[in-house]
Amino acid sequence: MTIVTPGIVPASALDLARPAWLDAFARFAAGLRFEDLPGDAVARAKLVLLDSLGAIAAGMAEPEMAALVGRLAGEGDAAVIGAGRRAPATVAAFLNGTAGTMLELDEGNQYARGHPGIHVVPALLAQAVRGKVDGRRALLALCLGYEIGARIGIASKLRVTLHPHGTWGTVGAALAVAALQGAPAETLAQTINVASSLGLGTSRRTMLEGGTVRNAYAGVSNQLGLIAADLALSGFSGEADGVGTVYGSILATDFQPEAMTEGLGERWEIARNYFKRHAACRYTHAALDALSDIVAQAGGPVTPDDVAAFEVDTYVWAAQLDHPRPGNMLAAKFSLPFALATSLAHGGATIEAFRDAARGDPTIQALAARVMVREDPDLTARLPGLRPARVRLTLRDGRTFAAEALTNRGDTEDPYPPEEIARKFHEIADPVWGSQRGQAIRAMVGGLESLDDLSALDALLAEPLR
Repeated sequence: MTIVTPGIVPASALDLARPAWLDAFARFAAGLRFEDLPGDAVARAKLVLLDSLGAIAAGMAEPEMAALVGRLAGEGDAAVIGAGRRAPATVAAFLNGTAGTMLELDEGNQYARGHPGIHVVPALLAQAVRGKVDGRRALLALCLGYEIGARIGIASKLRVTLHPHGTWGTVGAALAVAALQGAPAETLAQTINVASSLGLGTSRRTMLEGGTVRNAYAGVSNQLGLIAADLALSGFSGEADGVGTVYGSILATDFQPEAMTEGLGERWEIARNYFKRHAACRYTHAALDALSDIVAQAGGPVTPDDVAAFEVDTYVWAAQLDHPRPGNMLAAKFSLPFALATSLAHGGATIEAFRDAARGDPTIQALAARVMVREDPDLTARLPGLRPARVRLTLRDGRTFAAEALTNRGDTEDPYPPEEIARKFHEIADPVWGSQRGQAIRAMVGGLESLDDLSALDALLAEPLR
């Protein structure tokens, strides 16, 4: 048989050898015990779970989510977190994953260039109610799902036209679900290969234009993760090197297989994640942190009317977010000029600072239109280890202030203490659940490894709202 069309490889010539990293990772995951996890990974996993629950509950209160829950939720076993409802596992995972990205407050991993946690937690919790799962196994599965997803992000370069949500996170969700069920190494390898074919071909323009379908990407990824695990556990198979194909030539390029096992078991990606306090795209955070420093330098509040000139030099992906008049809340969270202007007006990049009332404020609009954003190639060259920005503010009284941020607050290099993550949880979750239930959820997550099963936590998450 002969193929003469350039670029087409006949089936008989395909390399059907499974990559060495895949077998190594599957054996590692199948043989890992909770006792093998280092303390920092366990501690951070519990914070990732708590932070994700808060982001989901707060996002579930948005009007689009309330409408979606009304259309989709029905009889089922899994909690629709923050809605006081239950639904079938795949539906609950979809709703919870979608809600968790609504407010741009979910955690992430700078090295993976994405958000592994919100792609794993909803699927894991939905699976946990299908059978008795203790807290130790749940934390182990969370760490493993986070690890495989983040490592794919590290090992590959997603196409610049692609949004990272809904891509490699599907593999993370699927592995967590399969690991939760104690799948053997061969099944875990098949789960990874099957899930690699079920990622989305997302569009980066959705975040720039405010296309809120973008918020559903993580929801679909959790839903597909459950399905991928069920497929593999039922005997379905993927191609020999699904990750290498999809993240080496389809959704991404330059896949580096050695990154999938480098330091495996010694370096845990969940232990070097970041948490967010600004309710906006992380690309805005360095400039927002620098602005906070400037306000402190000024010795008191600075209002939009006080500003004569506003200049920002930053890296390419932050500089891309230069539209000063965002059309909706999502677009506002991906507008660096608006994020800076509304932060001054509200005393911070809070949830309310991006709602319609803030976007319609003529004072904020006027300042956003005057924010000058420039890419500095030297700052771009410092990615991904650093996410720098320089901000210069000139006030109408003639005073000038400048500040620079090299890393974002909350990053591995400048982490928030655990009590700050707990404070954030209560700020965004207590309005949904009330402080008493919020405290109970936080305490249960903090002692998760001592739970014989997750039914008590699930009951708190599904309990009708006050």
